[in-house]
Amino acid sequence: MATYEPKNILITGAAGFIASHVANRLVRNYPHYKIVVLDKLDYCSNLKNLNPSRPSPNFKFVKGDIASADLVNYLLITESIDTIMHFAAQTHVDNSFGNSFEFTKNNIYGTHVLLEACKVTGQIRRFIHVSTDEVYGETDEDAVVGNHEASQLLPTNPYSATKAGAEMLVMAYGRSYGLPVITTRGNNVYGPNQFPEKLIPKFILLAMRGLPLPIHGDGSNVRSYLYCEDVAEAFEVVLHKGEVGHVYNIGTVKERRVIDVAKDICRLFGLDTDKVIRFVENRPFNDQRYFLDDQKLKRLGWAEHTPWEEGLKKTIEWYTTNPDYWGDVTGALLPHPRMLMTPGVDERHNWTEEIKSLSSSPVEVSTTAPATSTQSTTDAPQKHPYKFLIYGRTGWIGGLLGKICEKQGISYEYGKGRLEERSQLLEDIRNVKPTHVFNAAGVTGRPNVDWCETHKQDTIRTNVVGTLNLADVCREQGLLMINYATGCIFEYDAKHPEGSGIGFKEEDTPNFTGSFYSKTKAMVEELLKDYDNVCTLRVRMPISSDLSNPRNFITKIARYDKVVNIPNSMTILDELLPISIEMAKRDCRGIWNFTNPGVVSHNEILEMYKKYINPDFKWTNFTLEEQAKVIVAPRSNNEMDASKLKAEFPELLSIKDSLIKNVFEPNRKVPSS
Repeated sequence: MATYEPKNILITGAAGFIASHVANRLVRNYPHYKIVVLDKLDYCSNLKNLNPSRPSPNFKFVKGDIASADLVNYLLITESIDTIMHFAAQTHVDNSFGNSFEFTKNNIYGTHVLLEACKVTGQIRRFIHVSTDEVYGETDEDAVVGNHEASQLLPTNPYSATKAGAEMLVMAYGRSYGLPVITTRGNNVYGPNQFPEKLIPKFILLAMRGLPLPIHGDGSNVRSYLYCEDVAEAFEVVLHKGEVGHVYNIGTVKERRVIDVAKDICRLFGLDTDKVIRFVENRPFNDQRYFLDDQKLKRLGWAEHTPWEEGLKKTIEWYTTNPDYWGDVTGALLPHPRMLMTPGVDERHNWTEEIKSLSSSPVEVSTTAPATSTQSTTDAPQKHPYKFLIYGRTGWIGGLLGKICEKQGISYEYGKGRLEERSQLLEDIRNVKPTHVFNAAGVTGRPNVDWCETHKQDTIRTNVVGTLNLADVCREQGLLMINYATGCIFEYDAKHPEGSGIGFKEEDTPNFTGSFYSKTKAMVEELLKDYDNVCTLRVRMPISSDLSNPRNFITKIARYDKVVNIPNSMTILDELLPISIEMAKRDCRGIWNFTNPGVVSHNEILEMYKKYINPDFKWTNFTLEEQAKVIVAPRSNNEMDASKLKAEFPELLSIKDSLIKNVFEPNRKVPSS
């Protein structure tokens, strides 16, 4: 692999935390490179971060804004810049909820100015765009492999949305104008010099001042942390060895819950966690987990070197040695920081008193984490004698179950333990004391079941071992487990031919082995027959009224260039998920085909889509043989006999009637004639 050698590098935002460590490293290690730094010295930047580099002859600092096209063009030309490392951005998620326009201006418009300047000057040989792991959105709690560089971007807050938007611009300039772009997406970074609005320096400074450590929600959110010098080395590797047009994750597989970070800091300061930690209101949306696949960067020769304990001790030592480095930052130490970038902030406000008030606040002083659940008080719903423990919070079905519980006034909590870890499951049950357990966790693949073909051990670990582990723990504790399984374990055969109306029954033996995903689901279903405390629900091709959800079967096929046209049994979640809760109340057990009666074909669904949503919609069909050329694993097609479910719930609608009532009518955009 050829090594890239820059001559004159422009680093934007280099008076900030990460970029300053990168700039100092390059100035120190490559005296023959000229390093030009551009920074507007915003509230979270500090020129002192660059003190190690300022005496060096190969370093130059320019105060200015990347949104100034004239300044950027001038610097590129006069400094003969051939390489840009673009770090400048607003990055604090809490601030993005209060002043999202500032994030759009800095993160998207500022990036656009840089790209246009590169296009106009035509002299840039590398443009390294620094993004974030948050553009991927939440990672499933039970995921054993992280998001890889080709994973879909699903940002969930204004900050990550602007970073994803900037990435799209970078990609577009790379493709349209041939700009030699490289993008990085990194996990959380910690270490010396970080502005204390971020979690670790905030907790350190609060601990130093004897103030409470406020934790959003219940502290179960999981993050991965890299020490700043390891990250600076990663950028050094990307600069010299990264391939143009590629994306590189900068991550670690070592994860920590926020509550555990707080406990580690308390331990190093000798503080009593029960007296110091305070649980406060969560932010508007707090992703449960980010998890990256870091193998691509490792293949370039990078590796993290600093263990968590060592890095944390170094960071604490730096802040205790430099307690006034950032001046008065009490506003940043609030549970939900308010900085001077946010219009309307009163600079004279007594932030310290507000932080201290956590010690006496009747709402926020609890030393026991609030439940992850939210029991609605709207219209005073009837109090239920049930308490549900749900696994699969970040999954589609798991998320919908929580919303249904809220609507029905049923108390619930999401499980925090990994299905493979028996001790964690037992701890969940001891803490929650549920009446029923719902398992909506499982590996289906990213973006589809083809993923399972190359990740077989991971698929087994979750779909088989994890599910059996949970069933066994539930049986030991005398609990019914509702298990959301799949009907994709059958395919049409001579006894159940396509179009015959003869569906597979609950007692039929699975006959589809085309995909490894289906093999694991059939395997675990057979083993679960020995657990009389399990209710297995065979879901197929799930559909909901949320047509924006990429997991929705309708959303999927409406985006495909070509689709097959085969009748299948399907599950309308809006109708059937509430039924699954009723099944738990009725103590239903055994195997159930969990689909609406009847079948519907791809073309019939898309005809409805055209009738109700988009009259101009068009699609093309292709055969199973043609489909096989573009997928790795064959797909299951079948009809399932739903008569057992229909007998238990006579009001259950047929698949076509349910589609119209629960999906297409609520989303109708075409006026009815």
